[in-house]
Amino acid sequence: MKTSGLFISFEGGEGSGKTTQINRLAESLTQQGYKVITTREPGGTPEAEKIRSFIVQREGGDWSPLSECLLLFAARVMHVEKIIKPALKEGKIVISDRFTDSTRSYQGYGLGFDLKKIEELNTLVLDGFKPDLTFILDVAPEVGLTRSERRLISEQLYIRQTEDKFERLDFKIHKKIRKGFLIIADKEPERCKVIDSTLTIEEMANMILAITQKRL
Repeated sequence: MKTSGLFISFEGGEGSGKTTQINRLAESLTQQGYKVITTREPGGTPEAEKIRSFIVQREGGDWSPLSECLLLFAARVMHVEKIIKPALKEGKIVISDRFTDSTRSYQGYGLGFDLKKIEELNTLVLDGFKPDLTFILDVAPEVGLTRSERRLISEQLYIRQTEDKFERLDFKIHKKIRKGFLIIADKEPERCKVIDSTLTIEEMANMILAITQKRL
């Protein structure tokens, strides 16, 4: 099946169920004949994966919000130029676990870094490039953090370095992050679709697939 290419991002707070829904959507679209690749941020390329270890690892460093933004955009430009744009040019569907909206919500709304400066960085680095469709999986922090903690335990990630840096943020910050995602969705309703993460996995997957098919 041919397609002109579609860039989809999944956003949301900790424990919102992004990974499960990304895998479900990728599988459904592949079965329908679409060429699909899944990727993540920060990450996607060897260079960006190295930056990821600085940002999300518990012992990756005590970076300021500005430093985190610079690292995230450095990783993002590699991700876009080496992975996302080439795949879209080939007519593939690209599904990314997080993109610029996470920077806006975590470093901006959550940690208080100047949102205007984030947009200036975004313009400088990406020149308006953004997902065609964004699913924001909305969940209350108290629910999401409980889910996330269970996942970390089940994956036995409590070792010297774990990717739980953001889970360990103050609860008030997580509430600000959630609010940030909802503000973003309200500003761009055509691109951003809010999905209630308290629905069943099947209900969420069906809703996400239906919206994606309509966009295709």
